[in-house]
Formats: sequence, C-alpha cells, structure tokens
Amino acid sequence: MSKGERAVSDQRTFFGHPRGLAVLFGTEMWERFSFYGLQAILVLFLMASPADNGLELAETTAVPIASIYTGMVYLTSLPGGWLADRLLGPRRAVLIGGIIIMCGHISMALPFEGPATVFFGLFLVITGSGLLKPNISVMVGRLYDGEGEARRDAGFSVFYMGINLGAFLGILLTPYLAGEDRWHLGFGAAAVGMAIGLLWYIRGWPRLKGTGVGPSRPLDDDERRKVVKIVAWSAALAVVAVVVWALTGTLTLQTVPTVLTALSIAAAVWYFIYIFGAAGDITRTEMAGLRAYVGLFIAAVVFFMLFLQMGSVLTAFAEDSVELSLFGLHVPAGGVQNFNSVFIIVFSPIFGYIWLKAGDRFDASKKFALGVGLVGLAYALLGLLQGRADDGVLVALGWMALVYLLMTFGELALSPVGLSVTVQLAPAHLKGQMMGVWFLAPAVGTPLGGQVYALLVPRIGEMGFFYVLAGLAVVCALVLAVFSPRLRRLMEAE
Repeated sequence: MSKGERAVSDQRTFFGHPRGLAVLFGTEMWERFSFYGLQAILVLFLMASPADNGLELAETTAVPIASIYTGMVYLTSLPGGWLADRLLGPRRAVLIGGIIIMCGHISMALPFEGPATVFFGLFLVITGSGLLKPNISVMVGRLYDGEGEARRDAGFSVFYMGINLGAFLGILLTPYLAGEDRWHLGFGAAAVGMAIGLLWYIRGWPRLKGTGVGPSRPLDDDERRKVVKIVAWSAALAVVAVVVWALTGTLTLQTVPTVLTALSIAAAVWYFIYIFGAAGDITRTEMAGLRAYVGLFIAAVVFFMLFLQMGSVLTAFAEDSVELSLFGLHVPAGGVQNFNSVFIIVFSPIFGYIWLKAGDRFDASKKFALGVGLVGLAYALLGLLQGRADDGVLVALGWMALVYLLMTFGELALSPVGLSVTVQLAPAHLKGQMMGVWFLAPAVGTPLGGQVYALLVPRIGEMGFFYVLAGLAVVCALVLAVFSPRLRRLMEAE
C-alpha cells in the first residue's frame, strides 16, 4: 500500500466515528450474542424437568440463580478493570477475557449429565466477562479523548447498537437451537459466537492503533509483591470459608445467591469508600464529579434491579402467562426478550441523534431520571398484566411488546449515557476501575431484584412484586429529577 493509500485508509470513518469503533462494535456484538443467547435459556434450563435434560429447580430458586449469574458477570468487572489499569492494559484484557468466556461456553456445551460442567462453565463466563466488558467500554471512551460529551455520547449510542444487534441474534437463534431439551446445543451456539468475536477482534487489532495498549498505572516491584500476598491470603481464606460453610450444611442453591448478593452490596460500598479515601490523588473538580456520580449510581442500581430481570423474572412470566404466538408462529419464552433487541436496533440511532441535538441542555441526571421512570411504568403495566393472568387470561404478546418498548426507552435514556458519564467523571488514573464501578450498579441491582422476588412472591404474589418495584422506581425518578440542578452543578464544578 502506498503512502497516499495509507493516508486515505487512515481518514476512513465508521458512520462518522473512528474506525476503531467498528472493531470494538463487532467484538462486543458477538460477545453479547453469546451472553444473551445463554441468558435466554438459562432460567428455563434450571426449571426444566430431568426428562427434558434440565435441573428441575423451583422458580423461586431458579430466578435468583439466573439473576446472580447476570449480577456476577458485572461484579467481576471491578477486578477486571483493576487488572487492565495496573497489569494487562485494556487491549490484552479484552483478548484474554474473550478466550476465557469461549472456554466457559464450551464447558457448558459438553454433553455430560449433572450440573458440574454447567456451573463450572458459568464460573468461566463470569470470570472472562470481568476482563472483557469494562475494558472494551474504556477503549470506546478513549477513542474520543479530547472531544466533547455530546459526541462521546453519540459514539456510545452506536456502540450500544452493536451490543443489541448481538443480543438480537443470540436470542433469536439460541432458544430455537435449544428447543425444550437440547440445552447443550444452545450453549454450544454461544461458544461459536464468542469465537467469531475473538477472530474479529484479532483481525481488527491494527485499526485500534494506540488505544488501550499497556496499563495506565503499572505496578512497581513492591506493589507486585503486595498484590501476590493479598491474592494468596484471600484465596486461602475463601477456600476455608467455603469448606466451613459446607460443613454447616447451609451451602445450598438457595443460600449461595443470598450470600453473593450481600457481597455485591459490600463491594460497592467498599469501593466508593476506597475512591473517596484516595482524595489526596484526586483534584477538587474530580472529587465534585464523584459526589455527583454517587447519586447517579444509586439511580442506576434501582434501574437495573428492574431492567435486568428480563432473563429471569420476565422470561418465567412469559413461559407461564403469555400467549407465545406471533403471526401463527410459536415464539420460545426466552425469545420474547428480543423485543428489547429489536427496539434498541431501531431506536439507538434516533436517541443518538436526539442527544446530539439536545447537547448539554438535557444533562445526564435528567436522562437518568427519565430512564428510571420509564422502567417503573413498564413494571406497573406488568402488574396489571399479572392480574389478568391470575384470573386465568393469557396475556397477548402485543402487551409484552409494549412492556419492552417502555423498558427499551428507559435503557436508551440511561445505560449508554451511564457508560459515557463514567468515562467523563472518572479521575484520569482510575478510568478502568471506574468503569468497573459502573458495572457494580447491575452487579448489585440484578441479584437484589432476584432476592426481592424470592422474598416477596411467596407472600404477596407476582402482581405485588411488580407493583412494589414499580413504586420504588417512580419515587427514585422523582427524587432524581428534583436534585438534577444540584447534580449538574457538581458535574460542572471548576
């Protein structure tokens, strides 16, 4: 290639954005194919009978397990961000994480009886996602270093469209491949999707140029020795704790999600204490931004507490209470989630355009309030639909489309903007770890929603559960709207 040809190549863009966005777009698309494909069938596999090759767990056990799996995928983003910042660099972290995820799906696809390879595979997927998910988002943000908030928001909206294109394909194909008893075939499809994503990432490596190369704050020799000691002692204590827990006879499928939910909450609280405790390394402007971020984080926890029950509570609701037919074709219960993917694909560019036109006038706090309020309205509608189902009337699929439309609009108002505002407000030397903090919001909210389900449903039923969460979200949105001017002042502190 001549110099002139290389110059033209370097000037090419991806829908007006840097070419590196296409690489990250495709990689995340296929990783999301694998993740959402698995999510579409996991809770159904857990509840299916042994005759259908399932584990036959009660719904109040299966829902918290599916929720805790989703939450743990996000929780491991915190150590994943730290490893990238201090040891691996974002680019290598994404590659290693993708390989581990693929191995996890392969483990789940092995046609062995019993749950051992399935739960081991879930562990690998959780571990690999912790490396890949926060760091690929950090790399997207770094493509826009030196550019304005509105343009970065638009870039994340395009990236978010790739996420949901992958989700659409995974939810479309995996439930049909899995059927009602071919679960391991569905798990295998997720492995293939992650393999394609890895090949796309490796092939597009040169287009990323200097983005994400090397850790931003490498460990020195003394720090390495301390880290090795901490990891060794932590691992030993964890093994002892699990052994003691098992010997007490309380280590069960019911108690594990509860304990992991408590650990997620503790991790979020501890990390915010740690960040604020490092005030000596943070400027006054960065500290003001972090204070604003706490309010946005709490709102995000409430949002994800409702939104990310798609793969558990809403899938179980579709299986039990929805007329699963569309134009004469049967739709698998897990496939109902694809309303969200379709709406995201359709409306992501529109929301990106709206945010560009609105500029900084409609700031992040207002977008967050809108997002939480809309998902609250969706749950209020679910409460009404559950009431009809309790009376013996199957819910038409069109009503579920409306539920998912409200939730999708809420997602587009909050989730991609949350990624962007995290990059914006993060202290310069903690961007990777702060992206991990952002993923603590779904890490806390998702399993918390599963625990609330297990706690409330036996007492007040599914309809009561939907109304309680709807009320919580609407109240949160109103509080956020009232304090929006104060949050904006903190974010713009000089």
